[in-house]
Amino acid sequence: MSKEFDVVVIGAGPGGYVAAIRAAQLGKTVACIEKWKNPAGTLKLGGTCLNVGCIPSKALLASSEEFENASHHLADHGISVENVSVDISKMMGRKDGIVEKMTKGIEFLFRKNKITWLKGHGKFTGKTDAGVQIEVSGEGEDGASSEVVTAKNVIIATGSKARHLPGIPVDNKLIADNEGALSFDTAPKKLAVIGAGVIGLELGSVWRRLGADVTVLEALPEFLGVADQALSKEAAKQFKKQGLDIHVGVKVGEVKTSENGVTIAYTDKDGNAQTLEADRLVVSVGRVPNTDNLGLEAIGLKANERGFIDVDDHCATAVPNVYAIGDVVRGPMLAHKAEDEGVLVAEVIDGQKPHIDYNCIPWVIYTEPEIAWVGKTEQQLKAEGREIKTGQFPFMANGRALGINKADGFVKMIADAKTDELLGVHIISANASDLIAEAVVAMEFKAASEDIGRICHPHPSLSEVMREAALAVDKRALNM
Repeated sequence: MSKEFDVVVIGAGPGGYVAAIRAAQLGKTVACIEKWKNPAGTLKLGGTCLNVGCIPSKALLASSEEFENASHHLADHGISVENVSVDISKMMGRKDGIVEKMTKGIEFLFRKNKITWLKGHGKFTGKTDAGVQIEVSGEGEDGASSEVVTAKNVIIATGSKARHLPGIPVDNKLIADNEGALSFDTAPKKLAVIGAGVIGLELGSVWRRLGADVTVLEALPEFLGVADQALSKEAAKQFKKQGLDIHVGVKVGEVKTSENGVTIAYTDKDGNAQTLEADRLVVSVGRVPNTDNLGLEAIGLKANERGFIDVDDHCATAVPNVYAIGDVVRGPMLAHKAEDEGVLVAEVIDGQKPHIDYNCIPWVIYTEPEIAWVGKTEQQLKAEGREIKTGQFPFMANGRALGINKADGFVKMIADAKTDELLGVHIISANASDLIAEAVVAMEFKAASEDIGRICHPHPSLSEVMREAALAVDKRALNM
């Protein structure tokens, strides 16, 4: 007789493990299926985010920023440092230590909440009166053992993988995706990056700070077209000043590898043939959902033409009691979005009535300066014909920003012209990832820009710029 659970979650990334924990908190019997192995062959929880995504990349961004500050910016504080060097292997060791601590933390949370970790690959095999049948296979001593478990409810949280380009084989040595680019043993002298999205900009920033000459090739005609134009324009200026060489509107052609590195043929935005030679190449052209080999057809489900699983507003699929969350469904591929959906589904299964406002999910790019926003951009609102008013305030007029030598950037707020309801907040600055949380709270509560303008903010702090931008919506900023 197979093991039976109230809830089985397939995938233990941020969406999956949070869904499992919330379901267990609500008194359900819960199992979570995960097959991820680290390079040493050890099974780990946490998925892409904790193992080869958000967490290790932010560790390397922090380390590389410390090196850059010591090399170029401490003199501004009157601190003289000579012969600054970097130990890449030690930096990688620190990153790996953080990953290990985080993944062990999830194992602890599973034990604390009495969640069963089913080690292996989960695949649907059918349905019975007792529930959905899932085969868990591949992690026995002979590599071929399996067991079938029964679930009253299933949450598919299998995440995504890096999209690879045809004709450009990724070996994670000369040509890498996000996983390989987080584990280079040395800083390449010349690094090429295909894709100027979040991953490309973050990884390009890491290796530029560590000494690489970085060229980024982007197919889209506009740089960071997803962001508000004011943000993307300021970001392009800052990255150019730092030394990131970004080309937009390019068409990548043949990529050749040799003992000396990689040669990329491409056509620039004006139609001219160009050649870029680099020691290494990072391909960061987005991600695709992990919906293959799940056996969806066995329960009457299938992925759509783009590989995603269609769901309703509460992440329910077309099959009763089967849900899908995170990168395998519509919406932005963001860890915190997956977490919210995991909590939502666990509460739906419990009979509650949760809700997610997808317009209030923040975006963050962890470059320097950081870029963060929530809500709609000015160009989106104008395209909708919405009457708006905007306020913008620079960090160069903020005492705290000047004190920490991080005075680049600004906060931009957009509000409805008549009601003053906040419609979007856009930040490019140090600590933008933390500052945006105030905007998320305000928008969730349908606040007006005046509400933020009337809240007392600590002085001196970066958060004062939020208040000044809110006041600027009504043309009454105090310090400008």
